[in-house]
Amino acid sequence: MSQHSQFTLLSQRRFAPFFWTQFLGAFNDNVFKTALLTILTYDALSWTNMDVGLLNNLIPGLFILPFVLFSATSGQLADKFEKGRMARNVKLLEIGIMLIAAVGWQTHNLWLLIAAVAGMGIHSTLFGPVKYAYLPQHLKTDELVGGNGLIEMGTFVGILLGEILGAMLVVHKPWGIELVAGGAIVVAIMGYLTALRIPDSPAPAPELKINWNPATETIRNISFSKQNRPVFLSLLGNSWFWFYGAIVLAQFPLYAKNYLHGDHSVFVLLLTIFSFGIGAGSLLCEKLSGHKVEIGLVPFGAIGLSVFGFDLYLSSLSYTNVATVGAMEFIKQTGSLHILFDITMIGIFGGLYIVPLFALIQTRCDPKHLSRTIAGMNILNALFMVVASLSAVAMLEKGFTIPQIFMATAILNAIVAIYIFSLVPEFLMRFIAWILIHTIYKVKTINTERLPDEGAGILVCNHVSYMDAIVIMASSPRPVRFVMDHRIFKIPFMSWVFRTAKAIPIAPAKEDPWLMEKSFIDVAQALHEGDLVCIFPEGKLTATGELNEFKGGIMKILERSPVPVYPLALRGLWGSVFSRDKSNSFGRAFRQGPFSKLELVVGEVMQPQDVTPQALQEKVSELRGDWK
Repeated sequence: MSQHSQFTLLSQRRFAPFFWTQFLGAFNDNVFKTALLTILTYDALSWTNMDVGLLNNLIPGLFILPFVLFSATSGQLADKFEKGRMARNVKLLEIGIMLIAAVGWQTHNLWLLIAAVAGMGIHSTLFGPVKYAYLPQHLKTDELVGGNGLIEMGTFVGILLGEILGAMLVVHKPWGIELVAGGAIVVAIMGYLTALRIPDSPAPAPELKINWNPATETIRNISFSKQNRPVFLSLLGNSWFWFYGAIVLAQFPLYAKNYLHGDHSVFVLLLTIFSFGIGAGSLLCEKLSGHKVEIGLVPFGAIGLSVFGFDLYLSSLSYTNVATVGAMEFIKQTGSLHILFDITMIGIFGGLYIVPLFALIQTRCDPKHLSRTIAGMNILNALFMVVASLSAVAMLEKGFTIPQIFMATAILNAIVAIYIFSLVPEFLMRFIAWILIHTIYKVKTINTERLPDEGAGILVCNHVSYMDAIVIMASSPRPVRFVMDHRIFKIPFMSWVFRTAKAIPIAPAKEDPWLMEKSFIDVAQALHEGDLVCIFPEGKLTATGELNEFKGGIMKILERSPVPVYPLALRGLWGSVFSRDKSNSFGRAFRQGPFSKLELVVGEVMQPQDVTPQALQEKVSELRGDWK
């Protein structure tokens, strides 16, 4: 897997025009929405007599209502038509909406502005399925995490800059309203110009017949997604993130004004810090995942969202200032840095949570149905965000303070995360594997790009320690099913990890002939389904650090399933506390210390007709070299 930088994508036409089109759309959305929310918060009487707290939660809800009504149709359109053309048409629509908004600004017509908010919701609804279905068509598998990270970073930087500019311009005297109205039109035109350079993206299902009934198509989309359980639960996990974010972000205007006693610059500061965190977390995903789709980061992100969401409640309690302050004065107040730190960390862990989910959906979904799956996700997102708005309104009416809303949301997040990860333990298992190889070991992978992106294959590796399967599992870009000694399979706690990974226990014929035969049947079934299967042909852990003789089980597997074989070698695990090195275990642990270096090396693929146990042993021995 090439260790390229994700930033090189920004210089390539297959990515850059699409990135800037998305960036400018997110920027424009938020210049407009934030300007409207800011003027209603700080100059409400000039516009309306309605309750400001209600409007702050109602307007975001109206923005996402079109996602419920039109996502099903937009997903079909994105699967049926070329995506570059779709993007250009959506940008033309944005220009028209911003012209309507300009009339609303100039006439102080709040309802016309609210109509434009709904119009921008339609714009985003149409563009959403295009956005996430476009990337898998133009990026390689090992570029998807980096590409998604850049899109999420760009989106939230666009949100950040839009929120800052919208909040600052609209209160500028005497031309603030005019600058917001005219600037939004200019940005919409720029978005159209960048969309003109988006390369052709052939429609995956041009023969698709459009079902114009949003209700029946929505049910059909969600029903289709349910057939792929990991994808569907990833959709739910994604929607939950937007529930969490919608509640938190909707409180920022009044939190800044009424609780932190800040002017609009404090509100801008909170948005800046949060968006910076999201961008940083999104970019960190590529580094932490090792250029592969690492869903183990999702539980890590969920933990951070709850921990720092709850801590935001606690840090808010220690804030005692009651005088109105600007951003610089706010930073000097007791407890302010703690609040800003919590908001930053919520953003960072949010990025770690959301980017791997997008990449998983893109890689495990049927390409011909990807846009409609994304549309189904947008429908779920919209429903969750509507519920978030209603929940926030209900909590405010019940007398919750805004910090208490943060606390309640953090607790709900923990409950939902536990529920989702109990349904799909692969997330938690990958998290545990990821944690182990980033705390106990520092793993370097060599030539992992030789492993296939799809299709069946057998991985063959030397057997050095009880950690071998965990290291391979965490280093592989794809899920791997392991064939392992039934005694290792039964080790407490590790057994749960191996069962979750759908490992296949095996026993010697003289010990349990039934289990041995069942193991070969299970391996054949896994290969038939296109999985990667890893075996340790030595049949036991090495007691000396040297390779044991490779057994003939690989030949029995290949007789039933003649698939490619990939030799692997682990270096550096011998002598660890998890190996059978008979020297002092405490001394070994102290000698190696945390972040012990080890390597996983992948050799060139072998065709089944060229495989023998002896040839495989020579290949693995050569790959391992002298480093045990």
